[in-house]
Amino acid sequence: MRRTGHHLPCRGPGSALRLAIVRRLAVVIALVLLAWPAASRASAEAPDPALVALGQQLFFDSRVSRTGRVSCASCHQPDHGFSDPRRFSPDADGRPSPRHTPTIVGRRFGHWQGWSGRNGSIEEQVLTEPNFGDAARLARLGNLPGYRRQFEALLGGPPTPGRVAVAIAAYVRAVVSTDAPYDRFVAGDAGALTPAARRGLSLFTGRALCVVCHKGDQFTDEGFHNLGVGTDGPSPDPGRAEVYGNPEDWGAFKTPTLRDVARRGPYMHDGSLPTLEAVVAFYDRGGIANRRLSTQLRPLHLTPEEQRDLVAFLEALTGRIDPALGRMPELPD
Repeated sequence: MRRTGHHLPCRGPGSALRLAIVRRLAVVIALVLLAWPAASRASAEAPDPALVALGQQLFFDSRVSRTGRVSCASCHQPDHGFSDPRRFSPDADGRPSPRHTPTIVGRRFGHWQGWSGRNGSIEEQVLTEPNFGDAARLARLGNLPGYRRQFEALLGGPPTPGRVAVAIAAYVRAVVSTDAPYDRFVAGDAGALTPAARRGLSLFTGRALCVVCHKGDQFTDEGFHNLGVGTDGPSPDPGRAEVYGNPEDWGAFKTPTLRDVARRGPYMHDGSLPTLEAVVAFYDRGGIANRRLSTQLRPLHLTPEEQRDLVAFLEALTGRIDPALGRMPELPD
């Protein structure tokens, strides 16, 4: 029998059976680890549909921005996994932003918002967006009968930054990806994953160590880790350290969800890795050495086939998002 990784060769008629049992047990344990924090899905309340509809209008309306030139959807593009195909999105003045736009998929279940986790709620994240309009600009939305009626009925008053943020946050919480091939596999459909994706799952939960950080229903620990991305450049981004000033957090960024990850390259906080293949190769090298590199990173020495299998599994995390949420709604005028 060929040696694979740390597996021992069969030494007797019962060895193959024992090995099969061990492998099956390992998969079960790994799936439990993946599902362990998934209770957050059940505990997160579904937003009110009427408030979601108002938030969707505001999400697509450039009049919410401070210059009236861009909307939330300009960077969080629904047809690109609610992220941006550009490495750096331009701000309302046309200047490139310092980080790649992260997805909003599954943020309903998150604990920290943004790459550095500066905000704990989606509402706070909306209010602190540099492109978000000021009180005077947002108050003008109240001059539009369609907006005025909705704000009065749903939020008890005219548009203010706080009320606009509440509505947009309701829409963001509705953007959830479900029914991926992986979900169907876990639910008992053995044929939902291709052979390559099943091998990738075994690597993901085993030797590749992906599940250490990408765990739970949303495939994220909501933690912050230094992978070395950008630390070899002339002006490294301090990441989480910018929030609390803790030097231990230097270069650490939030673990992103892997739900629908195949839809939204480029990857990493600086958009420096264009494809999933490049991401897997980056992890295979063990990241980029620096003074705060995560101790959880190490070279993996995966074969080219194993790297392709990991990509196949990541592609199997592509699910279904309510298509109505990605459509441009009719805006009040």
